[in-house]
Amino acid sequence: MTRTALAIGCGGTIGGAWAVAALHHVAEQTGWDPASASILQGTSAGAELVTMFGGGYTVDDLVEMASGRPRDRVLAAHLADCPPSLPPLPAPAKPRLSSLSRAGGHRRLVGVAPRGRGDAAWLQRLADAATGGDDWFARDGLRLVAYRPADGRRVAFGAPGAPAATAGQALRASWGIPGWMPPVAIGGSSYVDGGAASTASVDLIGADEADVVYVIAPMASAPGIKAPGLGGIAEHALLRSPMSTLLRREVHEVRARGTHVVLITPDAADLAGLGGHFMRRTRRQAAFDSSMRTAAASVRRALNEGDAA
Repeated sequence: MTRTALAIGCGGTIGGAWAVAALHHVAEQTGWDPASASILQGTSAGAELVTMFGGGYTVDDLVEMASGRPRDRVLAAHLADCPPSLPPLPAPAKPRLSSLSRAGGHRRLVGVAPRGRGDAAWLQRLADAATGGDDWFARDGLRLVAYRPADGRRVAFGAPGAPAATAGQALRASWGIPGWMPPVAIGGSSYVDGGAASTASVDLIGADEADVVYVIAPMASAPGIKAPGLGGIAEHALLRSPMSTLLRREVHEVRARGTHVVLITPDAADLAGLGGHFMRRTRRQAAFDSSMRTAAASVRRALNEGDAA
């Protein structure tokens, strides 16, 4: 029996919309249900989607939500809770110089980021609904990735050996964008957005855990692919390019173990519809509608390349 894992990366409001479209096209083109993966691992916006799967929601439910017509009251409330396009004015923070030297992703910036003042209650409400008020999800295999700046480690809460955390703590930590949302204290340590260290942390899925890993990574692309305009240039230089480089390194490592990886990332057509501001709430609906048209080609390309890898 083939063991299949799904890793959904960070991407904010707009990247999350694209990821839902990508999940739809994966299901449509393969006949496989992404929600049935034996391991469901999410980072930041990806952790939101994994939390919904943990609550028993389907890809079709996520598509209804992203389309702006959710029939489920929990998903309707979560859609209405979508955070604003800009964060509250953050609080000053004393730089942690030890964080500046750690390579990979954007870990070196975490040490100088001010403390975010965003309200993460909307994430806690989603986790509470998905777990029915229990500490963790009813099904096995769910993992929410956060970053621990004190020692530079990524932690997949829910994985064997990971520190104990409630689903709400893990989701808020995974979404704890430095300078936007406050860090989350778990077991005496402080955690922030897992995307600060890696967009999808695919290498945290062990060789003995999955034969095939589908990776949906809104914040990574093939070399040179960027959103149009000055915003796209800035987004590529500051975020997409370093995240893409690190993700490709992780995918190479996982493939070297003998695991089959299908890497799905936005192409130029996708990014033209998404724009360069991945937290722009007012563009969420248009971004999703565009993604439903364009992401089919990105998924098809990834499936073909995965077959050849």
